[in-house]
Amino acid sequence: MRTSRLALLGWLIWSVTGSAACAQSDSVPQLLAALRAVEREGKGHRPATRAWTYLTSEVGADQLPTVLAAIDDAQPLAANWLRAAVDAIAEREVQQSGKLPTEALEKFLHEKHHDPRARRLAYEWIARVDPTAPGRLIPGMLDDPSLEMRRDAVAEVIAAAEDALAEENSDAALSNYEKALDAARDLDQIKLVAEALGKLGHPVDLSHHFGFVMDWKLLGPFDNVDGVGFDTPYPPEEAVDLSSSHAGTTGAIRWIAHTTDDQYGNVDLNKAVGKHMGVVGYAAKEFLSDRSQPAEVRVGSQNAVKIWLNGKLLASAEAYHANGVMDQYVGRGELAPGRNLILVKVCQNEQTEAWAQDWHFQLRVCDPLGKAIHATDRPASVVDSESNAKAATE
Repeated sequence: MRTSRLALLGWLIWSVTGSAACAQSDSVPQLLAALRAVEREGKGHRPATRAWTYLTSEVGADQLPTVLAAIDDAQPLAANWLRAAVDAIAEREVQQSGKLPTEALEKFLHEKHHDPRARRLAYEWIARVDPTAPGRLIPGMLDDPSLEMRRDAVAEVIAAAEDALAEENSDAALSNYEKALDAARDLDQIKLVAEALGKLGHPVDLSHHFGFVMDWKLLGPFDNVDGVGFDTPYPPEEAVDLSSSHAGTTGAIRWIAHTTDDQYGNVDLNKAVGKHMGVVGYAAKEFLSDRSQPAEVRVGSQNAVKIWLNGKLLASAEAYHANGVMDQYVGRGELAPGRNLILVKVCQNEQTEAWAQDWHFQLRVCDPLGKAIHATDRPASVVDSESNAKAATE
């Protein structure tokens, strides 16, 4: 990854004409401003090239934290230039002295308000010159806002659980697996831990853990032949009245209640509403929040979808039969205290291939790092309910 970033910037440098040097009088903030101003289609590339060349050849490694901090809130293209500058400065210093300002880099790493990618890059360079860094730093990253740092920390806890199992210490294994489950945000790690906990007699309710919405009101089908329905504002987009009746493609249609039992919250509209092609379906959920809070509404679907929260469109994707995966589309919004309304529009087209027949979606509500946010009226997890019932009889 580091090599590819340097190669990209090297190509950009050679592709831009003009002086490759930057005036000695330019300050580091001015140089970084030139990199942050880069835009697509070549805008700002000439001054950025001059700034990058000077930064990477003349600026000392003591300025690495400053360059890393410039990544905060940078546009993606500008962030690429800045990360490549960090790599070039650090590589030059390592080649020359074998050292880096690790104390300053660790200070930057521990300042969690910085861009997660910049903090991860700081860690990678610390670990490059200090073999003790992973053992010293990673264990403290279980609740880190950098998902990469958190993943490494979770991996160490999982390894500790596996070691405990190998030593037939099931209590220690259970404790570590539960710690890992609480901290993990990546699907593969959560699946691994859930499977291990199940084998230890502590099954995990994944639908509850992820925050999938399981209970819905569904309405459909409306017309989507030739794709006309995706941008047609059918009645639910004006107002959701769960007692109302509407004219659909099959005649009068009404909202119906539906509960999915899929552990990943998958709602199969073919089964719930009926097998139709070239149609639109809606799903509505009243979500009760205990307070005002930022939230992400994450949807997975092979169909074209739109997502609203309290009437505000959060995400829109007119892609049919894409590879529907968990958290495929992310809508960012704000939950209000009390009642909130989530509305999903799911469009199916008329393709006849077997792989194009699915009409479905899954949706979960979580914080920006992926931890489930549960409605205040959501029942306890199935596993917790069964455990409580069992305990009451013992």
